[in-house]
Amino acid sequence: MTMADVAELQAEIREPGQKGAARAMRRKGWVPGIVYGGGVAAIAISVDAAVLAVERGRGGFFSRLYNLAVDGKSHRVLARELQVHPVTEALLHIDFLRLAADSTVNVDVPVAFLNEEESPGIKRGGVLNIVRRTVELVCRADAIPTMIEADIAELDIGDSVKISAVVLPEGVHPVITDRDFTVATVAAPTVMVEEVEEEEVELGEDGEPIVDGETPPTEGEDGEDGEAKPDAQEGDQN
Repeated sequence: MTMADVAELQAEIREPGQKGAARAMRRKGWVPGIVYGGGVAAIAISVDAAVLAVERGRGGFFSRLYNLAVDGKSHRVLARELQVHPVTEALLHIDFLRLAADSTVNVDVPVAFLNEEESPGIKRGGVLNIVRRTVELVCRADAIPTMIEADIAELDIGDSVKISAVVLPEGVHPVITDRDFTVATVAAPTVMVEEVEEEEVELGEDGEPIVDGETPPTEGEDGEDGEAKPDAQEGDQN
């Protein structure tokens, strides 16, 4: 388990409170934003939209620490809210929370599931049912884990891994403390059973099916080869 690296990000000062200016900024490829917290005044900023899109696409965006360079000063920050257009998915606004080294923050940290191939339940056809892909943790700003690891090597069908079984770094604990919540389970395989309706078939006296309402020929009416015997010719009387 590793702690989050601190990434570098550049921003520029902007004039706050001007909607028209914000729209013009977006057209030029910049995303307006704000840096707040840390006991000092908020700063209105703008960030390169292409760079921000890359950072967002890396995964774990809201648990990644940044050194945000603004006007010659560096601010240790976490991304707290990113507004995205519901149709175009264009980035509209970004909020950064300024942190001190000893700040305590709540962050969603992804869970990695280890040794799935060794799980006896998985070997028997069970399915890993992930209940929580991320877990909200409380930790110091300078000790945010990049992920936490859940070992499922011993899980059989019907077993589960609880948060108490996940080893967390020192000083890190879940936001939820009133219960030992489930992170994942191994569920029984789902089998689709196709119901086949049995067609009722009417049988004749000889046990053969009656087709289209017609009674099959009785014994003696057919020849040995299954063909019907010809009728006796009229006048053939000896």
